[in-house]
Amino acid sequence: MTSILKLAVVMGSLTLASMGAPAQADELEAIKEKGVLRIAMSGAYPPFNFVDQENKVVGFDPAIGEEIAKRIGVNVEVVTTAWDGIIGGLLANKFDAIVGSMSITDERKEVVDFVGPYYTTARAIFVKEGSTVTFDQLKDLTIGATLGETHEQWAREQGWNIRTYKGLPELMLELENGRVDAIVTDNIPVMLAIKTDGRKFAEIEIPGNKGVSDLVGIAIRKNNPDLHKAMQEALDAMQADGTYLAIAEKWVGGDIR
Repeated sequence: MTSILKLAVVMGSLTLASMGAPAQADELEAIKEKGVLRIAMSGAYPPFNFVDQENKVVGFDPAIGEEIAKRIGVNVEVVTTAWDGIIGGLLANKFDAIVGSMSITDERKEVVDFVGPYYTTARAIFVKEGSTVTFDQLKDLTIGATLGETHEQWAREQGWNIRTYKGLPELMLELENGRVDAIVTDNIPVMLAIKTDGRKFAEIEIPGNKGVSDLVGIAIRKNNPDLHKAMQEALDAMQADGTYLAIAEKWVGGDIR
């Protein structure tokens, strides 16, 4: 993404913020009065957040959000929304926090504050099992990415031919059906899909990427020190007392901090 486009994204987000309801000095008290913390996610990123057979949004992210809400004395309401507009929705006061596996970046920190991080992940490129494609050959192929993710931006910066999708299930299906030659995304959910769902994918090495991790945080609107403190203390406490690990083991099979 060019610097001009990055500026447009940031300025657009700031405009959305000004269009939203007037922010209070700090939103923690208002959330406690309502008794509900509204958390947003795409609902299309299993096992971190997805819609189950009972049409309920479940996964690691909603479980973390629910536990944080419980510890600050309120209920949780899960809102699903398109990922490419999720920061705009936060700034327009459509929900109180994004608990949706959002990587912490300097660009995003210009317009939101982050609680956490609450897990780490890494960028990865996957091809169909048995493929002989190398990283250098990707410039001549079609690459799939989720619209609005940092991975989409990074892939465009490589000069690749990109097709965008709404979420990970669609992304993996496109790779399986040969409509894209490779996909770029976080490593954890695809590795789990390979292990538990029998997906026939293989990871190819990204030069210089070994040992590089993204920190994932919970986004809230700026100028909310009390809300930030309450959520961070809740997150720290659940990591200290074993609750976080129990949630992580249930949904992703182990500790991902």
